[in-house]
Amino acid sequence: MCGGQGTRLDRGEKPLFEVGGRPMVDHVLAALEASRIETVHAVTSPQAPETAEHLDGRTPRIETGGEGYVADLTTALAEVELPVLTVVSDLPLLAGEVVDRVLDAHEPGSLTVCVPTALKEALDVSADTTRAHGGHELAPTGLNVVGADDAADETLHVSYDARLAVNVNRPADADVAEVLADGP
Repeated sequence: MCGGQGTRLDRGEKPLFEVGGRPMVDHVLAALEASRIETVHAVTSPQAPETAEHLDGRTPRIETGGEGYVADLTTALAEVELPVLTVVSDLPLLAGEVVDRVLDAHEPGSLTVCVPTALKEALDVSADTTRAHGGHELAPTGLNVVGADDAADETLHVSYDARLAVNVNRPADADVAEVLADGP
């Protein structure tokens, strides 16, 4: 999913924002290529024309109307065979082995990958959406598996991997991602 404007980040098209000297969308594509995923589609929109141009010829694209994440995701899902892994382009620390662990955790139905909000707080990154589960507050990561089965068959997968906790939505998130991308 790489069709967002990046208004909260306020630094141009979010997928093209650089972390570690590379656009975030390139980090995500590299992670997917290093995983067991066989086919990658980039979901773009009129809100991110430079991103679409950047990706042109690199991976098949699904163009959406740019009416928001849910509407764009719905459009994209109608174009692919389920189940499908979905990932947002603002996870620049994503790695192939992380994707493979999510694939290993998937069972029939859909899988929503979350991290504890306490991890996000410890890293000092934003958590725009949270949900309570099993006495813990969790934040979705933007990495999910949409299953072919009924939507009621959702499983939560809780990860404690900091690479999934850093969604770059705001300038402060970008600062944290930059530090973590450089390594210890």
